[in-house]
Amino acid sequence: MRVQLAICALAVLLAALCAKAQYPSTVYGVDVSTYVSQSQFSCLRSDNLTFAVVRAYQSIGQPDPNAPATVANAWAGGLAHVDVYMFPCPTCGNPAGQVQDMMDNLNRHGTKFGMLWLDIEGPQYWTSSYGDNQGFFEGLVNEARALGIHLGIYTSASQWVPIFGGSYSGGSAYPLWYAHYD
Repeated sequence: MRVQLAICALAVLLAALCAKAQYPSTVYGVDVSTYVSQSQFSCLRSDNLTFAVVRAYQSIGQPDPNAPATVANAWAGGLAHVDVYMFPCPTCGNPAGQVQDMMDNLNRHGTKFGMLWLDIEGPQYWTSSYGDNQGFFEGLVNEARALGIHLGIYTSASQWVPIFGGSYSGGSAYPLWYAHYD
């Protein structure tokens, strides 16, 4: 009986240790839409920040000029993971061109990042046509895929549904960064 209890206790302990190792308790990060210096990222790193997501494309239809330096500063500040996000301009047209412009800016500066997050929010920035919005979104996704970019989607139901409609499942194959506004 004691051997069975000891084996059972050991199994529970191992399961708990494996779960803790597989699912760390809390991970801290920040998303930024302005220039952030290396010393600022170092300071954040000292407060247990481990990742950053930097805006690389502005909603006004142009690459963010601060992105390459801010991404470099995040890496130099000691962060373990640095991603970028794109706030596209649906009314500016040419989704593939927007992705390409963003990537040209990042590549020109040798910017390395993990994932591109497509920031899908702000129904007021999109057209009133679900079909047009879906086509624009698919243009973004197709170009990112063609360029070999690791892609994710940043949105929430309160943003997605007014832009694309409730039944549109485009983008469902990609990781979701769910925006919870409280």
